[in-house]
Amino acid sequence: MTQQLAIDADTAWAAFERRDRAYDGHFVGAVTSTGIYCKPSCPARHPKRENVLFYRDGAEAREAGFRACLRCKPDEVGRDRVAVARAVALIEADEDGIGLEELAARVGYAPHHFHRLFKRATGVTPAAYARGLKAQRAAKALIDEDTVTQAIYEAGYSAPSRFYEGGAKRLGMTPSAWRKGGAGVTIRWTIADTSLGPMLVAATDKGLCRVSFDEGEQALKERFPKAEIVPGGAALADLAARVVASVESPDRHHDLPLDVQGTAFQEAVWQALRAIPAGETRSYSELAAIAGNPKAVRAAGTACGHNQVAVVIPCHRAQRSDGTLGGYAYGLDRKAVLLKREGVA
Repeated sequence: MTQQLAIDADTAWAAFERRDRAYDGHFVGAVTSTGIYCKPSCPARHPKRENVLFYRDGAEAREAGFRACLRCKPDEVGRDRVAVARAVALIEADEDGIGLEELAARVGYAPHHFHRLFKRATGVTPAAYARGLKAQRAAKALIDEDTVTQAIYEAGYSAPSRFYEGGAKRLGMTPSAWRKGGAGVTIRWTIADTSLGPMLVAATDKGLCRVSFDEGEQALKERFPKAEIVPGGAALADLAARVVASVESPDRHHDLPLDVQGTAFQEAVWQALRAIPAGETRSYSELAAIAGNPKAVRAAGTACGHNQVAVVIPCHRAQRSDGTLGGYAYGLDRKAVLLKREGVA
């Protein structure tokens, strides 16, 4: 294995065994018995472990005497990643919006193919990425600008109605409520008993906005200082019971409504977390790659830390590349128990 490979051989082999697309473009595996190198997600039958060497990229593999696999075409991965990165830059630079056909043409791909490529690389479609970017700008502008209308135009929306159609829905609160720390929004809360300790469960009319251990009403008041915060009572009982069930049986699917907000990258990480099957984990580097920025490993960890709904968005399934648990806002003991209940050793 080349000395420059960024990850260890065991991690690389594990990525090949599960045909993990998140590692495509980060290294290639060269098979000594065939003289061919492949990307990690290659659908071909796996060779024996002792016949595989790992290299940083196709260029290094070719220098060592290997040739590219004609089935998985590993050398095209770098081109795809450059195209996605360029498309992201174009979306971020064009405040008026850029359509899929124009975007794909400017990076040299057919629209439908690039739509799939972009979503696979970032976790969201180009249109969803653009909407997320606008909503992120709107959230900042609602704090910085003097009026809501000014903030909406500053964020790049063509009219207030466009923000209410898309951005307000994504933010989870009306723009005025966002600007005023939850003003006009009612948040119901309760403390539920779980085997891992008391858990705060709080929700708006749209869904869960805070699920956490070792917190109470004061934590909600600090996060939403202008919201009406009231005891949940019977209105929250059923939802709270379903949250408790997700703690006691995290190995089962629990479809719970959410009302949480983050940056486009954070939400892509959260989507990646929710897509992890129970009983499996992903490294922070894998999450960063799935979210569209393989170098943003630390940011992926920060996104996990900013998760407002513990267990419901299963950030306990994130760990370091070396297999150690990494961090957890509510203590590594709880993280270990949740993983054990899912069957993770």
